[in-house]
Amino acid sequence: MADPQRDARHAARMARKKEIIDAAIAAATDERGLLIVITGNGKGKSTSAFGTIARALGHAMKVGVVQFIKSRTDTGEEAFLGKQPGVEWHVTGDGFTWDTQDREQDIATAQRGWAIATRMLADPSYQLVVLDELTYLLSYGYLDSDSVLDALAHRPAEQHVIVTGRGASDALIDLADTVSIIADEKHAYRAGIKAQPGIDL
Repeated sequence: MADPQRDARHAARMARKKEIIDAAIAAATDERGLLIVITGNGKGKSTSAFGTIARALGHAMKVGVVQFIKSRTDTGEEAFLGKQPGVEWHVTGDGFTWDTQDREQDIATAQRGWAIATRMLADPSYQLVVLDELTYLLSYGYLDSDSVLDALAHRPAEQHVIVTGRGASDALIDLADTVSIIADEKHAYRAGIKAQPGIDL
């Protein structure tokens, strides 16, 4: 049953909300490349970045991807997105550090991947650059943090960059325009369920 008073209160609340939101949208007039950091212990950091790639491709943007740490090249995201026109995709890792068990090798691998990333970060034709799991290379000391932050800060003005990975440093978070922290409430892996194609791979 309709409640005219309740409906009127709702309409008034929504009108006030619309006024506030419209004013905030009107005040946001700057346009420049964003640095987005997606961190935290929960699942979905890379997935979020790859979703943004799909969005960028919908606008015919040129995209560069460098995947650090990960070594497998049979993932669904690479199989699909890596073959799209306008996407340059590099898997540069040797696997997780507990797989390699070789710090010097990990450092050399990280530096090779970072060389690809710095090329993209210096090239304004890349409108979106995804640096997947870069945070680990900083927290493990495989790359010089100041050099990485400097490259991110001095990239082309219109270039968007997404950095993913757990444990983003305070300095990286401070530099970022947008930071999302994904929490870990529950994960199928801890219930003994292996990684699933199309969901985890």
